[in-house]
Amino acid sequence: MEHQQRSQGNLSPSSDTEAIVLSLVPRLAHFAGVARTEHVTRAAHEMRVPQSTLSRALVRLEQDLGVDLFARHGRTVSLTPAGRAFLGSVERALAEIGRAVEEVRADADPATGKVAFGFLHTMGAETVPGLLQAFRADHPRVRFSLVQTYGEAMLERLRAGELDLCLTSPVPDAPDLVARRLDEQKLYLVVPADHRLAVRRRVRLAEAAEETFVTLEAGYGLRRITDAACLEAGFKPRVAFEGEEAETLRGLVAAGLGVALLPPPVFPRPGVVELAVTAPRAVREIALTWLDGHPDTPPVTAFKNFLLSRKGNLLTQ
Repeated sequence: MEHQQRSQGNLSPSSDTEAIVLSLVPRLAHFAGVARTEHVTRAAHEMRVPQSTLSRALVRLEQDLGVDLFARHGRTVSLTPAGRAFLGSVERALAEIGRAVEEVRADADPATGKVAFGFLHTMGAETVPGLLQAFRADHPRVRFSLVQTYGEAMLERLRAGELDLCLTSPVPDAPDLVARRLDEQKLYLVVPADHRLAVRRRVRLAEAAEETFVTLEAGYGLRRITDAACLEAGFKPRVAFEGEEAETLRGLVAAGLGVALLPPPVFPRPGVVELAVTAPRAVREIALTWLDGHPDTPPVTAFKNFLLSRKGNLLTQ
């Protein structure tokens, strides 16, 4: 038997879907409670709401939908075919909301919550594992979602709410971000082992002005630092190869395909020599960055304070 269609609904079929959902959501739990008990008075008692409030909510829900969900039989009610169809979807929606509530509460738990943490590729082999090990000595059950990528991508994910904190370089300067400089890392001119400069321990960057460079791609913080350092040394680097990872660049240098300005390796790489740069000052600053005004959960606050306490002693090298 087809359900009765109300002739005077508040929302027409052409109404905006988002507006309909926003109108319905507060009354879905009331509907499910009455549908479960098939008795308005009993449902009101179980949900601890006034019966008049519950009755008005059901009437308004039916008006908004333009459909009869219940057949009234004195103090009891029964679901119409439309009501039974609607109930299945409502129960699934409420269960999903319940799971979402449990998840966000678990992520915010001071002892077992989760931190979404981003960091540079070059910090993933040793620095970040060491930091996490030290932090979990006092917070052994805090969970982490780790994102290893380049600086601009991290800032985008920070703004999108996908990250709580990130370690990036250079220090970002944007009104919507908070950045705290924690440490700096020396950069070295990496040359092939048989290069004319390989017998040296230190060089001025200007001495590499005629060399071919291998660098990270545009958008990477280290690429911007390389370009700026070369410009300060009086030249624009001639770039032959661009990559996404520092150790790949070292491999290209070892193959004799160019020179590179890079942070120190975790492990010595055969076939290359790392030269200290005396001029200009070649370093990259590492900053802890977060979204300004974004509220922190207790585990995020704890990890943020831990990282800030490592100022000047962040890096393993």
